[in-house]
Amino acid sequence: MTWIDTIAFEAAEGKLKTLYERVTGPDRNVDNIMAAHSLRPHTMEGHMALYKAVLHHYGNAVPKWVLEVIGVHVSLINDCRYCVEHHFAGLTRLLKDAGRANAICAALESGTGIAAATDDRIAAALAYAEKLTRAPAGMTEGDVSDLRRAGWTDGEILEINQVAAYFNYANRTVLGLGIGLEGDVLGLSPGDSDDPENWSHA
Repeated sequence: MTWIDTIAFEAAEGKLKTLYERVTGPDRNVDNIMAAHSLRPHTMEGHMALYKAVLHHYGNAVPKWVLEVIGVHVSLINDCRYCVEHHFAGLTRLLKDAGRANAICAALESGTGIAAATDDRIAAALAYAEKLTRAPAGMTEGDVSDLRRAGWTDGEILEINQVAAYFNYANRTVLGLGIGLEGDVLGLSPGDSDDPENWSHA
C-alpha cells in the first residue's frame, strides 16, 4: 500500500479515527493516499481540506469534469498512475459517457487532438497546467493572458491554477511514499457540501 507504516481503520483512535470516519467509503475502505497520512493525522486533515476546496467546493465555477481532466493531465505528465486511475474513474462517472472519457484520456496520453477531444478553451487550460507542471519557474503573465483570451475569467484561472498545483502535490505524495492502488475503490468523491463533516473519500 505504501512504503511507510500506516494505521488501519480498525486500530485508529482519537483524531485519526474521527478523520477516518469522515473519509471512509464502502466497507470502511479508506483510500491509500489518505491512509498514508495516518501517522500525522493533521496532514490528512490538511490534504482533505485542500482537495475538497479545489475539486468539490460549491463556490467553484469551472465544471467538475473539467477540473478532473486537468487532474488527469497533470498526473499523466508526472507518471502518477494512482491519481490517473482514480481521477479517470471520477471523470468517467461525471461525464456519464465512457467513450468520451476514453477519447479525452487517449488525447492526453498521446499529446495530440486535445482540442478536438475537449475544446479550444479547455485545451488552453491544459496547456497552462502542463507548463506549470513541467516548468513552473518559466511561467509569465502571458500564460494568464492566454487563458483570458481563451475565455476564462480571472476567478476561473485561479481554479485552474489551484487544481494543477493540488495534483502536483498529490502526485508527489503518492510517488514519494510508494502509494499503490491495492484495496482502493476507484471513482468515489465527496458530496457537494463544503462542510468537512460531510466528507467521504476521494
